[in-house]
Order: sequence, then C-alpha cells, then structure tokens
Amino acid sequence: MKKSLPCLFFLMVSSLFFAQEHISSFNAVTLTYQFHPKFFLYGEVQLRGIEDYAYPDYYESKGGIGYNLTPNHKPFVGIGRYATYKNHSLDKEEFRVWLQDILIFKYSVLKFENRFRAEKSWFYEPQKDLHSDRYRFRYRMNVSVPLNSKSISPGTVFANAYSEIFFVTEKPIFARNRLYGGFGYQVDEIFGVASGYLWQREFSSSGNKNLHFLYFALNINIDDSHEKHYHFPGAD
Repeated sequence: MKKSLPCLFFLMVSSLFFAQEHISSFNAVTLTYQFHPKFFLYGEVQLRGIEDYAYPDYYESKGGIGYNLTPNHKPFVGIGRYATYKNHSLDKEEFRVWLQDILIFKYSVLKFENRFRAEKSWFYEPQKDLHSDRYRFRYRMNVSVPLNSKSISPGTVFANAYSEIFFVTEKPIFARNRLYGGFGYQVDEIFGVASGYLWQREFSSSGNKNLHFLYFALNINIDDSHEKHYHFPGAD
C-alpha cells in the first residue's frame, strides 16, 4: 500500500500533461483546536488561482464545531463564505451551512476516513443581481499511511490519497468528482504541512470541465489533551 500511493500520485500528475490543460493553485491554512475531550473547533481559509496559477480568483473562509462521539466517529456542523472573481471583480458569492459525519476505520498503519456531508448554499451574483440556492451531498474516502513510523507524530512523513463524489438536486445529479494524491510532514506538535495534486472533474449541462490543482497546506493543531491527535483535513 505504501508503494501504491506514490504510484497513484504519479499517474494523476502524468494525466495532466497528456491532457495539455493548465495548472491551478490551491492554498489553505487550517486550524483544529481540541479544547475539550469531546469538542473541537475547526477553521480554514483558502486562496485558489483557478484561471491563473499566480493570481487568486477564489476565496474561502469557513469554520465550525465538532463532537468526538467516539475516537473514530466525529459529527460536525459548519458555516462558510465563498467568493469567486472574474476580471478582478466579484462574480459570485456563496453562503453555506453543512452537516457532516466522519467514520474512521483502521487496519494496521492504514487509516480509512469516510466523510459524509449535506450542504445548503445561497448564492448571489452581483453583476446579474441574481439570487439562487442549492442542496449538495458529498462522500469522500480518504486513505492515509505514515511512511517512517507506525503512527503520525512529530517528524512523521505520510502519504495520503482520496476520492470524493458530489451530488446535487438538479441536473446533472452527479456534479463533481475529485481525486487527490500527495504527501505530508508533521513538523512538531502544532504545525504540519501537506502538498499534492488534485484532479477535479466538473459536470454540467453546458459541458464538462477538468481542473488540475497543485495543493499546499499549513495545518495547525492545538490539542490540550494528554493523548494528542494530528488532523490533516485535505483539500476541501
């Protein structure tokens, strides 16, 4: 399995060059604060350069609170604001709330994270003065494995891969598919970094679209408990 994750990453990157499509940027800073044995806070900010790698045209800020029902079962409720720009002007603004549930299964050093999410979004397009809304449902299978230790701790290098599918209540119902492969490094008890390649396939009645992201993230974990856990949310 440790050998297969780098191979998956190589195959996904290779597909980008054969497709001759441009690379976009995906940068994130996440904060997980375990302030109680059962409750934790989560926040994230993102900058993406979709049309131009070096110029951000998508901004995202979100957060919420989660509950450790068990160490491997973590319901969560979140809220966020999302903004897309075109020609340096706001093109679409989104306000989103969601309910999420995470179920984790472990086998040896492998960690399988199943994430289920239901979202409600409200959109505003200022250039058209248009309001709309949407329901969306997502499922992600995320697999991670430490490469130089038996578990993730300070100094650990790990590999990570996931697939995520998106469904909406309008046509086409199957709206998006994501594949990700990459690596991370837990620097110390607080800071971790991650990087990888994300392929995103958009489905719409007007035509399908591929997006290719290089992902970079700084993950900050503040855990007041005696037994620390390190969280790597992945590109979201």
